[in-house]
Amino acid sequence: MSEPGAASLRPARDSDAQDLFGLIALCFADYPGCYVDPHEDLPDLRAPGRSYAGEGCGFWVVEDSHGRVGASIALDHPEPGIAELHRLYVRPDLRQRGLAARLVAHAEDHARRHGAGAVLAWSDTRFLGAHRLYRRLGYSQGAEIRALGDISHSREYRFDKML
Repeated sequence: MSEPGAASLRPARDSDAQDLFGLIALCFADYPGCYVDPHEDLPDLRAPGRSYAGEGCGFWVVEDSHGRVGASIALDHPEPGIAELHRLYVRPDLRQRGLAARLVAHAEDHARRHGAGAVLAWSDTRFLGAHRLYRRLGYSQGAEIRALGDISHSREYRFDKML
């Protein structure tokens, strides 16, 4: 997934925690009322390399030639045969280049290789661009909405896709 002189995909390391919090803060800045609370809302990002280390799971970042994290995606398996996407974020200056779609495809391929027949994702109701992306990639948006009870008062739509 690397482009000449541009960026490369690699597994997340625990040392990426600060960069990932920064990435998410940049992404949330586009949405009034969205805040980053590393103490309560995002515990998996305190040790991103270890948080998704289970069988068939993964956390990947896109790093530029200067070592800066510009995008991320994570994957776990909440139940047998089902994969769930997490932490799909792309820095604002890197959007509209197909990076998010490539990250989703990478995670779906990984899920498929580890026995998943379906994948799901939850997306904040405010993230309209993410909703368009998921639908364009073949995900169905369900009617279900869940409230997270976080500092941002997040409510999320569920998206599903058969692999």
